[in-house]
Amino acid sequence: MPAIRDIYTRYWERCRQAGAMDFDDLLVYTYILFRDFPNVLKCYQNKFHYVLVDEYQDTNYAQHSIILQLTKENQRVCVVGDDAQSIYSFRGADIDNILYFTKIYPDTKVFKLEQNYRSTQTIVCAANSLIEKNERQIRKAVFSKKEKGEAIGVFQAYSDVEEGDIVANKIAELRREHSYGYADFAILYRTNAQSRIFEEALRKRTMPYKIYGGLSFYQRKEIKDVIAYFRLVVNPNDEEAFKRIINYPARGIGDTTVGKIISAATDNGVSLWTALCEPLSYGLNINKGMHTKLQGFRELIKGFITDQADKNAYEIGMDIICQSGIINDICQDTSPENLSRKENIDELKNGMENFCALRQEEGNPNISLTDFVSEISLLTDQDSDKADDREKITLMTVHSAKGLEFKNVFVVGLEENLFPSGMVGDSPRALEEERRLFYVAITRAEEHCYLSFAKTRFRYGDMKLGNPSRFLRDIDINFLRMPHESGVSRSVDEGAGRFRREIEGGFTRFASPSRTPFGSTSSSEQRERPKAQIIAPSVPRNLKKVSAVGSSGGAQASSSGSALAAGVQAGQMIEHERFGLGEVMKVEGTGDNAKATIHFKNAGDKQLLLRFARFKVIE
Repeated sequence: MPAIRDIYTRYWERCRQAGAMDFDDLLVYTYILFRDFPNVLKCYQNKFHYVLVDEYQDTNYAQHSIILQLTKENQRVCVVGDDAQSIYSFRGADIDNILYFTKIYPDTKVFKLEQNYRSTQTIVCAANSLIEKNERQIRKAVFSKKEKGEAIGVFQAYSDVEEGDIVANKIAELRREHSYGYADFAILYRTNAQSRIFEEALRKRTMPYKIYGGLSFYQRKEIKDVIAYFRLVVNPNDEEAFKRIINYPARGIGDTTVGKIISAATDNGVSLWTALCEPLSYGLNINKGMHTKLQGFRELIKGFITDQADKNAYEIGMDIICQSGIINDICQDTSPENLSRKENIDELKNGMENFCALRQEEGNPNISLTDFVSEISLLTDQDSDKADDREKITLMTVHSAKGLEFKNVFVVGLEENLFPSGMVGDSPRALEEERRLFYVAITRAEEHCYLSFAKTRFRYGDMKLGNPSRFLRDIDINFLRMPHESGVSRSVDEGAGRFRREIEGGFTRFASPSRTPFGSTSSSEQRERPKAQIIAPSVPRNLKKVSAVGSSGGAQASSSGSALAAGVQAGQMIEHERFGLGEVMKVEGTGDNAKATIHFKNAGDKQLLLRFARFKVIE
């Protein structure tokens, strides 16, 4: 960091020598030009008698200042914007520019364009009830003359995996009922890392999709870097993987050295790895210092190759991510780009853990790194298929969705510390921007809008208990169709009071005793806003935990196998940690080999090895 000042100074000098300006320069120097040379400013004031600005809520301080310089004398300026859609503060946008416009220009006339031509009345009213909770805004009464439309559906999932299944199944259902094309659907999430779950759910059902404004999960650079390490450990003769990561993270092995390795390997008809392992035998002409660097890389990979024989994919994968230096390279700073890269790495860890846990439950012994790489290869092969130009489901972040519209929109991952982001902290200003972001998400929908949250989600390598987003309680209950664990969405006409009674009776299973359903909300706030309790998941009155099976494995899992086989019977309903509600179809085998075939509402049929299965029986 101390060098940043000198680096920037050199960068600025190079730009000046080249007669070049970056985007920031164009703004700053325009402002300085007008400030220091009044005659130049006067020239442009006379040239532009009227100034019109679009998307004014997204302007930054420099842009606002230039507009003020041009118009401060004649006051002929017209700006258009929607303060409720100001979501780019991380790029420097300042909502105060539009909120305080009438104070800067006292004679301003305000024209409110309040008719929404896109969405149904219900979606518009729901969005209104949400955004009215923001204190800092220009009050509006947006309305729609389109049909009333259906209530916004709220889905609860037992896990992020089931959330992906729910969304994919709902898309299939809507296509059957309304003949929608794939392009009529969008899945919106808060962070790019969330795409993996939905990509895999759609792939399982052969539903075509595209990532808008970004790359598919397995095509992102940091993911391809990690997988290249995996590929080299599984197959040291993988030439492309070797070349990709021999100097990543940087270890002082330049292109010249890599070229020498390639030449030595080519001349002797061997792989790059073989030439690296025996540099003298294959005439690799390098100095002592470079030999030491290559030896360090060689020993690193050899260590992983040896360890993978005794470790599953998740364990060796974690070793590679940590010991290779990749995670340190990504965590060097907290820029938005690096935070996004770290989230993607964390999501890959989640995928590896999920891969091992599910195969263990299913009694599948293939949980090695080789097995994981084989599965990933199939996914990345699908990513590279550019010939398929059919219409596709759109996956994107909410930020990328601004300005777009779709007939059917799914806003997913509505949990505390995810949406709103955990980076909001105690800042009311940041929280209001997150609420505006949610407003943008809802108003992308023309006909149907669905909101979903998961009770548990793999984050940072662990299964985390989640709470529904506080934003869900901000929407008037009259515009929502609430979740119900029987799988039947109940209409609000059945009475908000009934929902409250059902939910309050079984909420402790979902949230920790010290937390309210929507995070740190006081008891007085809950009394004032009873609808807060309505969003939490309902629980059948007769739910009893008969058997809870962990994944600790080992002696405990083995010794309990017989007891579980005896306790689980065909016809029982079970609640699985990842797949949600399911019905036991049959049980076969005994002891450690006992298996149950279970039909899950959203995930379909699964055969689980009881000694590893993560579920509880519902009586």
